[in-house]
Amino acid sequence: MSFIVHHGLLAARSQTKGASSCLGARARLCQQTLHRNLLRNRTASQKRLNGIQIRNASGGAEKNKVAVKYGVRLVGTGSAAPKQVLSNADLEKLVDTNDEWIKSRTGISRRHIAGEGESLSSLASEASVKALEMAGVDAADVDLIVMCTSTPDDLFGCACVVQHNIGAVNAAAFDLTAACSGFVVGLVNVTHLIRGGNFRNVLLIGGDVLSRYVDWRDRATCILFGDGCGAMLLQAKEGECNVLGFDMRSDGSMNKSLVAAYHSNGTGPKPLAEGAASDLGSFENISMTGSDIFKFAVRAVPQIVNGALDAAGLEREHIDWLVLHQANQRIIDSAANRLGIPLESVVSNISEYGNTSAASIPLAFDEVVRSGQVKPGDVVAFAGFGAGLTWASAICKWGEITNK
Repeated sequence: MSFIVHHGLLAARSQTKGASSCLGARARLCQQTLHRNLLRNRTASQKRLNGIQIRNASGGAEKNKVAVKYGVRLVGTGSAAPKQVLSNADLEKLVDTNDEWIKSRTGISRRHIAGEGESLSSLASEASVKALEMAGVDAADVDLIVMCTSTPDDLFGCACVVQHNIGAVNAAAFDLTAACSGFVVGLVNVTHLIRGGNFRNVLLIGGDVLSRYVDWRDRATCILFGDGCGAMLLQAKEGECNVLGFDMRSDGSMNKSLVAAYHSNGTGPKPLAEGAASDLGSFENISMTGSDIFKFAVRAVPQIVNGALDAAGLEREHIDWLVLHQANQRIIDSAANRLGIPLESVVSNISEYGNTSAASIPLAFDEVVRSGQVKPGDVVAFAGFGAGLTWASAICKWGEITNK
């Protein structure tokens, strides 16, 4: 007897001619039983899908609530930036530009550039230690490290190097790539991992060393990018989740608007020919169509924040702080204006650091947390956008710091 699935319906057929009526009856009974189980599983699966159809992390609208044992709280932050600073005046020596032109178009005055002895792993380790110290959590108690970056020190990632550097001997570690949206995408992923009940203390890191891929003779891009890293410790808590809602989106049709493509002597795939088979593989410098990215960002950021607010069941008036990817001050101002968020509630440190990709959101947030501006219980809207193209937002409540 064999059973086959055809267009989702299970059928039974006899492989032996002249099968007895008893065998046929058993086959029909088995078929009916399996068919009922299939329908039951379909119904259960549909209910699960309905429960997460707008990707709500904590509940929001009644029909989207998903019962979970553990929630998430945000309890510690840290950041690090290279010592070497490259000012607008310094760039005047490299390209045809000036301080006034750069600031009026981007809001950037300086950017930090990794120097001798500095790497993404070293910056990430420094930021992580600070986040753990703020949270009062020992590195040995960290269960998981998620490193959000597009520029690892090693092609295979550097989360494990950070794990070793800080002594998180009990933690699993992996890298995640979503460009300038990386930290928010990482936050959403970590939220689900914690809510699953398998992780208690998770270190989320956003960092990039984009200076490795900057053409310092290209005025359109070299004025924008800097290096840095930020970290956040997220903890499991029973009951209420402080990640209130989120939304994530992508549009690969605009991928070429911001790229740093793979390169091998300009030939694409590495050739097997003599003299080229051992050439180093590498990536091109960053190439960006600035006007496309600007138009995309001013449209996408309000859209994605509103989507996350809807998932959280909140209104714009509930936002205490807006922390956006620090790409361009004009984008930040335009998004805040469209959302109706007052400028005093908008976090910006782009003047000092420039665009640090996945680092920009946690780096900026760490500054306002450490300055005492952000208070426990404040509602924070995070939103990232960038290469891919990707964009993502999460609405969170900043939590109290405890050692429990």
